[in-house]
Amino acid sequence: MTSTSEDRHGPAPEPALSVRQVLTLERVLAGEPEVVAGRAQLDRPVRWVHVAEAADVGVMLSGGEMVLTTGVLLAGDEARQAEYIRSLHRAEAAAVVLGLGRAFPAPPEVMRRAAERCGLPMVVLHRPFPFAELTEEVQSRLVRRKYAAISLSETVRTALTGLITAGAPLQRLLDEIARHSGCPVVVTNLAHRVLGTAGERSAVDDVLRDWERIARQAGAGTGDGWIRAELGGRGERWGRLLLCGYRGDPATGRLLADRAAEALVLHRMLGGGCAHSWEEQSAQSLLTDLVSGVVPARQLLPRARAAGLPVNRRTFVPLVVRGPGPDRLDRVLRLLGLPGLAAELADGTATVLLSLARDQDAGALTAHFATRLRAESEAVVAAADPRTAWEEVPAGLREARHVADAVAGSSAALDLPAVVRLKDVHLRGLIRLLRDDPQVQSFAERELDGLLCAAEPELLNVLRTYLATGRNKSRTAQLHHVSRPALYRRLEAIQARLGVDLDDFEQAASVHIALLAHDAQQG
Repeated sequence: MTSTSEDRHGPAPEPALSVRQVLTLERVLAGEPEVVAGRAQLDRPVRWVHVAEAADVGVMLSGGEMVLTTGVLLAGDEARQAEYIRSLHRAEAAAVVLGLGRAFPAPPEVMRRAAERCGLPMVVLHRPFPFAELTEEVQSRLVRRKYAAISLSETVRTALTGLITAGAPLQRLLDEIARHSGCPVVVTNLAHRVLGTAGERSAVDDVLRDWERIARQAGAGTGDGWIRAELGGRGERWGRLLLCGYRGDPATGRLLADRAAEALVLHRMLGGGCAHSWEEQSAQSLLTDLVSGVVPARQLLPRARAAGLPVNRRTFVPLVVRGPGPDRLDRVLRLLGLPGLAAELADGTATVLLSLARDQDAGALTAHFATRLRAESEAVVAAADPRTAWEEVPAGLREARHVADAVAGSSAALDLPAVVRLKDVHLRGLIRLLRDDPQVQSFAERELDGLLCAAEPELLNVLRTYLATGRNKSRTAQLHHVSRPALYRRLEAIQARLGVDLDDFEQAASVHIALLAHDAQQG
């Protein structure tokens, strides 16, 4: 189902101790160990401990063994001593431990030089030491680690499967993976664009702040504690999971990454618990945080950069679009070659953040984008003034949403410019800002009481259109598909119910303001 670290490197090795860790065991310290060669390779994993005196022990090894010997069959033959070390190197042994006293009173120089040339850790024990005790100690620890890793793997698999069955979103799965791994977790597409993160916020921010370098090194399979698992299915890769700075046993980390990758692939195959793609969920999360202002904009800058949004020396154009969904917005952005993020936020508004080069005409490109959208649907594009500072983007997004809210439901929407800005919403925008004021609410109810109490939405709609068209009776009759005499009768009924004369400018303006306030309060 998924191509993971196991596919690239063969079966994941069992959880191991490093040579360095073995040398710190209490029983080993009792033998006064001394590293005489290969000190740079002490972090090699020890998969098993093997006691052997045979000179040709190399042919019996499969790699990763720590070989314990007294060297009784090598004493007096320097050629065999050198070949013994070379055979261990060819067999990819983890290290060789030589007990001094029985055959060698001091570290044999020939073996030491050969081990240094091969990069094989060579350790001598200065005090007599029962190898059986060391074997028992290391083997029991390895077995415990193996079963602990298997238990962790099954725990993670069960937890993630349960979340998927419950329809949990991607973020919930990533949080669970981060909880078990104890390090930042990042999911990317093949272009290294970050689709999701989890883990301690400060640690995640550190990763994203240096994401370009980390992504490059992780992609090359290098880096301390960076464990990567490929995401894909049916022979096609489409993403990566990265454990950043995993501090546990590498084999356990690979096992954990593989189980997590399997769950993420299954989650995506089943639709991810919602209709949106992972890419949109990533954009949605970032834009939501920007709009809310809960997280300072400067702290969101690494996330924006890692998500693929150009942020250096750019002009940002915040937009809110009523009408088309995020999929169409993304398609138009790609078609026009405009860098940006688009997502539908929790309140149902489609939000777009364009990122343009400083030498580009932001106004012309925004108008081109809006015109293309309106050619395909009755879209209303509300825009804030362009921002050149990233810290001003949240205010710009809120301004664009205010403009969009101010024209929402307007019967004159088709007469709006391609891009609606704050200067275009006039009185409607002011009323939108004041809609929650108790005095404005009381004014609206008082002015419209005759219609609101009668609960006649048809008359209210006629009034709304009549005032929005500048009291144009012909246009109002046309929009409501009624004759002029029928419209006159309805206008007379409205005036009677409200006790006003709509031919009087001041009275009509008062009713118009009240209706705008009522509509704003009703959303």
